[in-house]
Amino acid sequence: MAGLKKHRLAPLLSGAAAGIANGLFGAGGGMLLLPLLAKTTDLRQHELFACSVCIILPLSLVSAGVYLLRGGSFLVGAVPYLIGGAVGGAIAGLMLKKLPTKWLHRVLGAFILWGGVRLLTA
Repeated sequence: MAGLKKHRLAPLLSGAAAGIANGLFGAGGGMLLLPLLAKTTDLRQHELFACSVCIILPLSLVSAGVYLLRGGSFLVGAVPYLIGGAVGGAIAGLMLKKLPTKWLHRVLGAFILWGGVRLLTA
């Protein structure tokens, strides 16, 4: 894996932005991280997607911990999604290197557009 570019504060600020988005919205941290990682690292496209996933997991665990400490009761409802998500994540991890970068961008863009439209019409 390639190293970080020169600016040392960029990873901290990028991580903070992803953490804020992830904590507030329950999603979006990864969408922020992809362009930020592209600007602050020398990673190749497929590595950017994998690195983003590796960063989001701990951020999500921190957010879930804070929600639990503040009285959240969401774990029972989350379990079926965790099981399906683990299976889907394994499949995607195996497929990642086989998919052309162009299609990764298109699928991500489609999900972002779909989510945006749903939020704007809610």
